[in-house]
Amino acid sequence: MMLMVVGLFLFFAIHLLPTQVDLKRGLIERFGEGGYKWFFAVVALVGLVLIVIGYGKLQDPALTGKNPQLWLPPIWTRHLALLLMIPALILLVAAYVPSNIKQIAGHPMLAAIKIWATAHLLANGDLASVVLFGSFLAYGVVDRISVKRREAQFGAKRAPGGVTGDLIAVAAGLAVYVMMLLFLHEWLFGVAPLPGLGA
Repeated sequence: MMLMVVGLFLFFAIHLLPTQVDLKRGLIERFGEGGYKWFFAVVALVGLVLIVIGYGKLQDPALTGKNPQLWLPPIWTRHLALLLMIPALILLVAAYVPSNIKQIAGHPMLAAIKIWATAHLLANGDLASVVLFGSFLAYGVVDRISVKRREAQFGAKRAPGGVTGDLIAVAAGLAVYVMMLLFLHEWLFGVAPLPGLGA
């Protein structure tokens, strides 16, 4: 559990850094824009790797003592989670593609994180999942509030959208969704969304 918690701390600490405008500005002035971005990327990547490794280890049945089951979610929550992941992954792609979806969502990355975290909280009742997905849901809410405040203070800059971008976001999101179902989720996290489907 400690490995995952350390990863969560690093990941969220660096991602919440932009909410401290003066601190971020000071780091950029001292290390330059490029240095700040490299520091951000390295810390975020280390945190993410630790999260993935730590969570994957805790899904090992031999470690049930370190990852107790807090409740047993009914089967319908797994079906609901699978449905929620479709818009979550489309929004994730839309965060990087100028589109009408991005314009309407405003901040599709944060929307994707909140939907993803909610879906996984519904479908998992073990302690590691509650800590992991509960933390991401809380981060998504806090960061969205912070973004609204920064936009009110400094204004929002959003690229215009288009139907082409919408089609790219939907197609790529669905492609990632299928890959996750077939093999990618199990390969990354050691858990098959649909046991037996990718085997």
